[in-house]
Amino acid sequence: MAVSQILADASFELLTGRKQPPLPPSGQIGDLPPDVVEHARWWERHIIELLTGRGPDAPPSVPVNPSYDPATTTMRQREQAKVGEFAAAGTPVSLATVQRMRHAYEREGFWGLVDRRFARRASATGRIDPRIVDATRTAIAGETDRSTGTVARLRRRVAQLLTELHGSDAPPLPPERTFYRLVARLSEGKHTFGSAKTRRSLAKQPDGPFSTVTAARPGEIVQIDSTPLDVRVVLDDGTIDSVELTGMADLATRSVPAAVLRPSTKAVDAALLLARALTPEPMRPGWSDALRMSRSVLPHRSLTDVDQRLADAAARPVIAPETIVVDHGKAFLSQTFRSACRSLGISLQPAHPDTPTDKPVIERTLGSVGTLFAQYVAGYVGSSVERRGRNAEQAAVWSMVELQSLLDEWLVAVWANRPHDGLRDPVTPDTALTPNEKYAALVQIAGYVPVPLSADDYIELLPVKWLAINSYGVRINRRTYDHRQLGPYRRQHSGVTAHKGRWEVHYDPYDVSRIWVRNHWDDGKWMTIPWKHLRTAPAPFGELAWQHAREILAERGRDKATEAEIAQAAADLLDRAEQGPTAPAAKATDRRSKRDRKVVGRTKATAQPTWPKPEPIEEDSADPTPAEQDSDTGGSSAKVIPLPIFDARKEAAQWPF
Repeated sequence: MAVSQILADASFELLTGRKQPPLPPSGQIGDLPPDVVEHARWWERHIIELLTGRGPDAPPSVPVNPSYDPATTTMRQREQAKVGEFAAAGTPVSLATVQRMRHAYEREGFWGLVDRRFARRASATGRIDPRIVDATRTAIAGETDRSTGTVARLRRRVAQLLTELHGSDAPPLPPERTFYRLVARLSEGKHTFGSAKTRRSLAKQPDGPFSTVTAARPGEIVQIDSTPLDVRVVLDDGTIDSVELTGMADLATRSVPAAVLRPSTKAVDAALLLARALTPEPMRPGWSDALRMSRSVLPHRSLTDVDQRLADAAARPVIAPETIVVDHGKAFLSQTFRSACRSLGISLQPAHPDTPTDKPVIERTLGSVGTLFAQYVAGYVGSSVERRGRNAEQAAVWSMVELQSLLDEWLVAVWANRPHDGLRDPVTPDTALTPNEKYAALVQIAGYVPVPLSADDYIELLPVKWLAINSYGVRINRRTYDHRQLGPYRRQHSGVTAHKGRWEVHYDPYDVSRIWVRNHWDDGKWMTIPWKHLRTAPAPFGELAWQHAREILAERGRDKATEAEIAQAAADLLDRAEQGPTAPAAKATDRRSKRDRKVVGRTKATAQPTWPKPEPIEEDSADPTPAEQDSDTGGSSAKVIPLPIFDARKEAAQWPF
């Protein structure tokens, strides 16, 4: 057999000859006093001479000491010779001590020669009765789901446990100060007397080591979760309310394919999130030219050859999920979301109940949104009440649609270009890649297969309501939608008796410019109905804004974006988010109060669009009202006769009584 094969075998063991003593623990030797280490070194020199016949530093040319020659003397004779040597040197040592030190060196090496009084390691719980220690551990574990209390309450609970377990044989509790020190040792890192939220979160961590899940291509594993965003928004009716962030994170690239804001996450919102992930992010008016995909590190030219939708898109990767990891929220386990995943060929993998460590990437990503984005937005209220400023909610000025637009811009400008610690290459761990850089590297190997959604597929994923078509059109969420193609169906029965003759209406909560009505009389075809006041009121970004952005960006025609331009775009974004929806020219001189800013935010959300108005198209616009007809024909208005102000004193003077 080969020598290397013998030495590599786990069952190989040297049965004859002197064994090599184990190496000493260098870390613990450094903690010993110098005189203790020197005394152990003195013993080591004598024991090595006793075993080999030479000193530890003697060269091979030095002859063996005849008194300790293993070839001519026995171990007993050498030990007695060493005792005589010690006595002659004025350091008398007994034969039993020499034998004990020899056995300790052969068993533990240099560490066996160290004085145990200095090498002894004290127990973490001292000399306290183990039964008290076990009861204290049990009581600390029981505090996980309770409201935070004091050590005094815990001490009382420990006494009860000792009585229940041991009865009359229960040991007495140690003094109060000793018990406090014991609790401090056992509860370290568990937040037993700190934040209850942190305590529960730490208790959910598994006892064993964390496993590592590796994804080799974009979309192989995607995680989805929802969390409250620490920013207050102004809703459509003017009230200030909280908002919930639902997002997905790709494990391989740490990219965020989609993130949406809603008052509360529902099943239709989770299904709509999939549609947004499969759709390119459009460049929007007001965005920096550096955010275009053509000026990013993404392989824009090769991707555009495969998917023409990316020609004028923003620098956000389009990732088609293969497997989605979700928690046990109702929105993610609903039939609507499961059907959407099934239709798109996506595998759904529920995590273990109440185990956030099964999807740590999205948990940390949503937390980073709070620290890197939310805290710079007007209306930020902090992650808890104790971190909340005075009257923080009154600073809310952004509507949900406007905040969604800011979030989309931040994900493209900041998150996609920010180095991520989870994207360090094993070969060059000193360099952290950005999500876009990691996507560009993996897509060259794994390839890109677009999964375009047709118009009907996208509409089917949208929220649905069953409404009547009245003479004025369709009203949904206090907005009226009307078009001349609804003429034959006004005040008519849809034919669906299960919904009392109402019509199936789908709407996009992030684009209020139009709705879709299913024509139950014509094989279920969709009728696109625009918002009646689309020309004069704000609406989220739609197809017209997409076309306008393409024209603006085509005129600029600049080369790749630099890091300075991306950083400037990110800084401008955070400045605008913090100052609120004020006019750009008035930022430097704006001295309005929080109340004024709130009014501006409400007015902007309900009366003034934040992007160019779409051109009125006759065939796509609603039927004009009589007032609009008079305005279009240039008809003259009637003469205005002012009404005099009523004065009670003058009237009393004219009519004396």
